[in-house]
Amino acid sequence: MAVVEWADAIKTVSGALTRINKKSAHARDQKMILGTHRKAATTNPNCTRLYLRGLSSITRSTPYSADELAAQNKFGEIAAAVAARRKDLTKIATDNANFKAQKDEPNGKKTMRSYLWSLEKAAWEQANG
Repeated sequence: MAVVEWADAIKTVSGALTRINKKSAHARDQKMILGTHRKAATTNPNCTRLYLRGLSSITRSTPYSADELAAQNKFGEIAAAVAARRKDLTKIATDNANFKAQKDEPNGKKTMRSYLWSLEKAAWEQANG
């Protein structure tokens, strides 16, 4: 078995190190390098793995379900509403004041983006039931 040894500055690696460009004409020839790290339950120090994956292993083989499509549409609509609200000059001052007022409260949103997401999500859910 091969062993991966990282530089001292790198503690763990997790995720795709290289990706496949699915739009490329050479997508079938490309490989994705996936690094994983886990805390082993044993005393084995080799808990980092590298995998090479091809296009067929990262391409979805089943169609999207109705619930997945609905979730994607909801996310897209809320994201568009947040982007529009961030640029709306008539709401910026009010949003800033309301954000600062709730920020230090228990369960308060810590970033402006998460605050706006919570507002727009609530508005979307009220409008769409």
